[in-house]
Amino acid sequence: MAAVLMFPLGTLSMAQDNPSVNGLFSDHTVLQRGMPVPVWGAAKPGTKVTVQFGQQEKTTKAGKDGRWLVRLDAMKASAEPAPLTVKSITGDKPVTIADVLVGDVYLCSGQSNMEMQMRQIKAEDDVAKAEYPLIRHCNRSNGWTVCSPKTVGGFTATGFYFARRIHRETHVPIGLLNNAVGGTAIEPWTPLEGFNASPVLKKIELAKMGEYRQRMADTLPVLDAWLKTARATIPAGKEFPTQPQLPVPQRDVGYGTLFTLHTLPLIPFAIKGMIWYQGEANGPESGIYADKMNALISGLRMAWKQGDFPVYFVQLPNFSGQPNDLDLGDENFSGTRLAQFEALKSIPNTGMAVTIDTSDNGDLHPNNKRDVGERLAQWALVRDYGRNDLICSGPLYKGMKIEGRKIRVMFDYIGKGLFVGKKNGEEPVQEVPAEKLGCFALAITDPSKPKGLKWSWADAVIDGDTVVVSSPDIQTPVAVRYACICNPAGNKLYNKDGLPASPFAAEVLGN
Repeated sequence: MAAVLMFPLGTLSMAQDNPSVNGLFSDHTVLQRGMPVPVWGAAKPGTKVTVQFGQQEKTTKAGKDGRWLVRLDAMKASAEPAPLTVKSITGDKPVTIADVLVGDVYLCSGQSNMEMQMRQIKAEDDVAKAEYPLIRHCNRSNGWTVCSPKTVGGFTATGFYFARRIHRETHVPIGLLNNAVGGTAIEPWTPLEGFNASPVLKKIELAKMGEYRQRMADTLPVLDAWLKTARATIPAGKEFPTQPQLPVPQRDVGYGTLFTLHTLPLIPFAIKGMIWYQGEANGPESGIYADKMNALISGLRMAWKQGDFPVYFVQLPNFSGQPNDLDLGDENFSGTRLAQFEALKSIPNTGMAVTIDTSDNGDLHPNNKRDVGERLAQWALVRDYGRNDLICSGPLYKGMKIEGRKIRVMFDYIGKGLFVGKKNGEEPVQEVPAEKLGCFALAITDPSKPKGLKWSWADAVIDGDTVVVSSPDIQTPVAVRYACICNPAGNKLYNKDGLPASPFAAEVLGN
């Protein structure tokens, strides 16, 4: 294959005698079905460039800055490899991209749990059997790779299991654009368009800048006095006084920086949607994280100009690295999980994989990425691939009703019914009717406690499609929670499809 050039559409490139194509188009590329497909690159200004794929032939002219772009017509999925050719009318040697498929392409973004590769988890059997030539993976430096036992070690593990399940059940070619960086917060991934469209985030930023201005105003007189004293010490040969510290703006770190560096160069590559696994670097943030997710997703949708494409994200797993006190409420990772649940309810065309049962040892980086990827895939299968025989989620809190000394909780996504379940590693969930539901708590009003609520662990029993929560120590409950601690144990509420209930918190007012 001829050399390719990697550059974002919005940047200038050197003019070339022979046309080149963006580095996202390498051997083994997967093109998105069902929508126009942009193909772009560079050439000598004014050069006519023709792109051929299948029965299509599109011609354009390179602009004054050397950039060119064509859009292939929408295509059906095809597992038959075909070449994509880019050439000019001058007779120069064409660029030929070999083994190109048409299917569904997903952006895989977030931090370390999305970045974790198959070689980093204990999945020897899955690696040995990973002969899936219609699943392809692309990272930022090595182009597209065909899935095989020899190559799958470099795939994002969450993305692989997501793709494997969808491909097994639909036979559609799947492409994964790996765009994850470990240890990163959500703000740098968020386009400025998304931030600017969020009144909540802009108000917080303005408040922080207001605080900074006030601190600066308080510091400047101290600095002026120091300067006067310092000047006096120079002719006297005395020791300089200690310099006062200037305040630093308390801004959220780098909105848009990772978007510009890592995501923008992928646009406008046509995609089906995105899977997102992030939140560890932002915990605990409680409700504000939902606003940040809204800014991220709306910003990406604005930037890609593909409408409200589906976004399926991972709710944070159980984690033992923070205090596990019930009274903390949302002051640890449980608060981020609640915010992720809020994001699911408030952002259109999204889905959330609940994973509070995937980390056997409460590890921040659970080895079990199979359940994570497959639960994400289940949302996609139901929403995008017509699998009406499946249910996309475990039980999600719907509402509550106080019944004397008890609270009855209602759920969406009941499926075939609720049951007490137990998860052991990557094995399927087993029903354990003799065991009790855990992780439910009730609260009474207590002005001396945080947020005016005093919490106590409670008993919970399944009653049809609802759960009834009570405690002999509580006569007038006003709020109920489930799994609202950092590392919940006893979180045994599932639907009979084997999917876990999401943590939730609800009060009698505003529930």
